[in-house]
Amino acid sequence: MIYTQEEIFNFIEQEDVKFIRLAFCDLHGNIKNVSIMPSELERAFSDGISFDASAIKGFGNEASSDLLLFPIPATLNVLSWRPSHGKVVRMFCEIRRPDGSIFELDSRHILKNAIAKAKAKGITVNFGAEFEFYLFKTDADGYPTTEPFDRGGYMDVAPEDKGENIRREICLTLLDMGIRPESSHHEEGPGQNEIDFRYSDALTAADNAMNFITVVKAAAMHNGLYADFSPKPLEHESGNGMHVNISLKCADGADRTEPFMAGILAHIREITAFLNPRVDSYKRLGEMKAPRYVTWSPENRSQLIRIPAAKGEYQRIELRSPDTTANPYIVYALLIYAGLDGIEKQLVCPPPVNLNLYTADKSVTDQLESLPMSLDEASKLAKESEFVKSVFSGSMLEALL
Repeated sequence: MIYTQEEIFNFIEQEDVKFIRLAFCDLHGNIKNVSIMPSELERAFSDGISFDASAIKGFGNEASSDLLLFPIPATLNVLSWRPSHGKVVRMFCEIRRPDGSIFELDSRHILKNAIAKAKAKGITVNFGAEFEFYLFKTDADGYPTTEPFDRGGYMDVAPEDKGENIRREICLTLLDMGIRPESSHHEEGPGQNEIDFRYSDALTAADNAMNFITVVKAAAMHNGLYADFSPKPLEHESGNGMHVNISLKCADGADRTEPFMAGILAHIREITAFLNPRVDSYKRLGEMKAPRYVTWSPENRSQLIRIPAAKGEYQRIELRSPDTTANPYIVYALLIYAGLDGIEKQLVCPPPVNLNLYTADKSVTDQLESLPMSLDEASKLAKESEFVKSVFSGSMLEALL
């Protein structure tokens, strides 16, 4: 349900809400928040709630440290794992400077700008993500160990899969929050799980991603476990990916999927630092169904982009390189800009590579363009990219990297 300010006040009074969390995402994909009492909400809507930006990496320094959070009513969610009496709700916020101007490093605002550019061209870009994560046991003090919760494999069932009850708890919590998961299952790694989402508009999809990570971590903790979203939690097991499914709707009814995909392929090396932002992100790429090469193919899970077997509204392209430590607002914004560039320049996709690239002969793979294989290489490509510079100013790019 989408609320107005007036409806928010009524909801808080009628539903016994005692704490309101004002949330935002930092540049590196971490959710942050401050809690206020209901008596402070009117001030939050009108004047904002200040916080120390110098304490958030990349947001500023002590000389210019005041920023303000303005809650967005349409993003209200009840945190159902909190007490039922004296409820806790959360809203995502706009970040503004004291003079009222939008803070340029507000990643949600960066995505809004990308959406607006696409809309001006009559294009709506929808996203649906597939998130992978590990569940690890914790020690006597509640700290995570490296011992997986189970030894199940891909799509196993109980008793090998011990995570099914936790996944059910996660999915039911998400439904309570108005977020629609499509499917869930045990993944290939021991203790590894996957939950997939139905597609939605870009901004909702990114908000849902941040809510999802919070719900998973809360459900894991509730069950005495730790949820690990890092790209390569276990050295010799599958990494955690965030596969991004993308579909287009064009106001004139045309199908522009191919040039949009061609734009992503053309710029993927330059934007990989944002899609795979950690040193250990590059331990995942190139093995166990994580891509290495800039290629595409129908249905083929060894490719960077595959075209899943789907019909009608479920037709889409699936980008398989991003991992779960990426900032979804930044990821979706860059993919929109890259795709629009492909449409504007009428780019054409290279021929599909209909091979299993994990078993292909070296004589084949040596001819293919590779994704960057380290964060240093990826960051260098981003800093030198005219495309990236057209999206992010110099100061924004420096802060993001």
